[in-house]
Amino acid sequence: MEKNWLVIVALLFPIIQTTQAQDGTSSSNSKLKDAYTALQSWKSAITYDPLGVLKTWVGNNVCSYNGVFCGNPQNSTLPSDLVVVGIDLNFGNLQGTLVKQLSLLSDITLIHLNSNRLTGNVPDTFQGLKYLAELDLSNNLFSGSFPSVVLSLPGLVYLDLRFNGFSGPVPDNLFTNKQLDAVFLNDNQFVGRIPSSLGNSKASVITFANNNFSGDIPASIGNMGASLKEVVFLNNQLNGCIPEGIGRLTEMKVFDISVNSFTGHLPNSLSCLKQIEVLNLGHNKLSGVLSDTVCSLRSIVNLTVSGNFFSGISPSCKNLSLSGNSIGCDFSANCLPGLNQQKSQPECSLLPSGMNCVQIPLITLLSCG
Repeated sequence: MEKNWLVIVALLFPIIQTTQAQDGTSSSNSKLKDAYTALQSWKSAITYDPLGVLKTWVGNNVCSYNGVFCGNPQNSTLPSDLVVVGIDLNFGNLQGTLVKQLSLLSDITLIHLNSNRLTGNVPDTFQGLKYLAELDLSNNLFSGSFPSVVLSLPGLVYLDLRFNGFSGPVPDNLFTNKQLDAVFLNDNQFVGRIPSSLGNSKASVITFANNNFSGDIPASIGNMGASLKEVVFLNNQLNGCIPEGIGRLTEMKVFDISVNSFTGHLPNSLSCLKQIEVLNLGHNKLSGVLSDTVCSLRSIVNLTVSGNFFSGISPSCKNLSLSGNSIGCDFSANCLPGLNQQKSQPECSLLPSGMNCVQIPLITLLSCG
């Protein structure tokens, strides 16, 4: 999977880590004074620092603080114009909250706080961080509603909120930000529908797994085209049909919608996913025939359709399930004749008839090219 957002880190850190080693104590720099105010206010809100991460946060030389990185502000190359451009306190085990004074770090481009024990939510004052490109709050104890303040960050490219206690619906305009490249919302308590604005996005990675999302996948997902490389919706309460427009995602490598309640036959457009490596459709209510639509995908490494109601299988799919090869496949717990580890006849009869989604019309004719 391509991780385009890592380019930002690769370009940014050689600059800011070199600068951190410099003195950076210019008392005339008003932005560093603001940074001192912001960081000391935040330090006061940290109630537990078992690893001593903030021991160096003393004095007015904020560029020497552990996890704080300084560099030149946007459109400036003067060495005297040092500002705080990054905070990286991953795995600090810090306990406390974020504070509104962090908005004084007006030139900051990344905030990485993965794997701490921070609580509360994101202050509304963060809307002033117009250069913030990466916000990683994963593996913490944040709670409350989706932090809508992130919607007002024009430069945000990478948003990681996974493994927290956020709840409620996700704002429908989440994907109107054309800059967002990676969105990780998995392992929270989000509910409601996947935002209909999904198709407006140019993101390469979207992960909504292990929440309580309901409804269907927006048909607009096909509009994302070649930009989308990975989508993971596993373990929610999603239902409906797999959109025919999924075939427009021609560069997608991972598509995981397992452990939901999707129904109907597989769309023929799945055959357009020439770059797909992992296709996990397991543990839904899908039915119909397993055909070359999925079994002849040239790049497939792992194919999982277990726990559905497929009742027919093409010769090539059957050979794939029986032969020893480099492709990992799981066809178990279906209703497939001639294969082992299938559902019993009474179980297979539980699927309502007429669940065929293939005939859903497309706005424009889909061609694999």
